[in-house]
Amino acid sequence: MAGAGLISASGPARAAVPMQADPRPGHYRFRLGGFEITTLLDGVRVGEGPYPTFGSDQQPETVAALLEENFLPTDRFANGFTPVVVNTGSERILFDTGLGAGARGNGMGMLGAQLAAAGIDPGEIDTVVITHMHGDHIGGLMENGAPAFANARYVMGAKEYDFWTADAQKSGPTERGAAAVAASVTPLAEKTRFIAPGDAVASGIEAVEAFGHTPGHLAFHIESAGQRLMLTADTVNHFVVSMQRPDWHVVYDTDKAAAAATRKKILGMIAAERIPFAGYHMPFPALGYLDARDEGFRFTAASYQLVL
Repeated sequence: MAGAGLISASGPARAAVPMQADPRPGHYRFRLGGFEITTLLDGVRVGEGPYPTFGSDQQPETVAALLEENFLPTDRFANGFTPVVVNTGSERILFDTGLGAGARGNGMGMLGAQLAAAGIDPGEIDTVVITHMHGDHIGGLMENGAPAFANARYVMGAKEYDFWTADAQKSGPTERGAAAVAASVTPLAEKTRFIAPGDAVASGIEAVEAFGHTPGHLAFHIESAGQRLMLTADTVNHFVVSMQRPDWHVVYDTDKAAAAATRKKILGMIAAERIPFAGYHMPFPALGYLDARDEGFRFTAASYQLVL
């Protein structure tokens, strides 16, 4: 009988299959010579943009054209936050601390949970390095009014600390940032070593001048057994707009011209020397490579290169 093996269209309806949550991976680990590197996703903020946060000195349609060319929406974007742990074999060094408890209800401020998932106890962090003192980098320094990394010492840029603790920053546009520094950073000053570009955090880890995003913003060059990695922090904050058009202004850059010059210098070095880099706001796991093209650089996300 024709169609006898078919299920009747008038048969009982099945319940809809429930959709499952789609959690993002929270940590990524690889070896760099004798070091072990772990990137940790503190969270992802989705909102309107990238314009005018990125390309604020351009026409909206100019930025939109660049985004469309790169298969990105023109009115929404996702911004990730990625601290990094470097295990040198003798100490664990955490670079930046995410947004902290104040953002936790919005799916951010997840550093503590990601450390736990990666098998790292906050009490095992020996050194916390702060690349600069914006809230998404210092927000996780304190937990319930106490240091979140109870056994750590701290390393920060002297120029950056002096800027945010100066009386001039305690009112006006920098007032909120200065208050956050006073609450989360200043109480740790006695346990902090203040450094300048060229100073070492530990053997193989050196501070690199990256001023512009903030007055004392630092990147870090890491090298072990001949293998290298740059931690660019907020030198570049969008993997298309500020990469491919490094001259375009970014709202959050304190000195926009200096920040653009820093982008071209540091990204140019990474591209010319063909080394991997980790960027705080790059798409997770926030690792990739660069090649120089046209007016700027093109980002290639790391795949298996770092785990072979």
